[in-house]
Amino acid sequence: MGQLMGSYEARNVNLDMNDNPTFDPHVGFNSQRKPREMKANLEDLVSAKIPRSRRDYCAHYLLDYQVCRYKHMPLVYKCAHERHDYLNCEHADYVLRMKEFERERRLRVREQRVAGAA
Repeated sequence: MGQLMGSYEARNVNLDMNDNPTFDPHVGFNSQRKPREMKANLEDLVSAKIPRSRRDYCAHYLLDYQVCRYKHMPLVYKCAHERHDYLNCEHADYVLRMKEFERERRLRVREQRVAGAA
């Protein structure tokens, strides 16, 4: 089994941090949720030698940051704006992943509670 994450409740429902969502992403929402998509091309990431661990939804910001660092090499402080954009995107992505993890945990707890009542 993989790495468990979260509270004791997450461990009770056997939720792993690498699990794919098991519920419909539109359950509990009135409108359709927009699916996330990569803005950077795989060819661009490979040519820029971006490691696989960094090829996430914020990779386009990382590409901009790397290009800026290349252009202003000894004066990398000039790339503070690009770095800030990248770090903000990484933080927002982390928050979104934690919200999705918590949503999955709550739906699994609800599923167990409904199954126990029936």
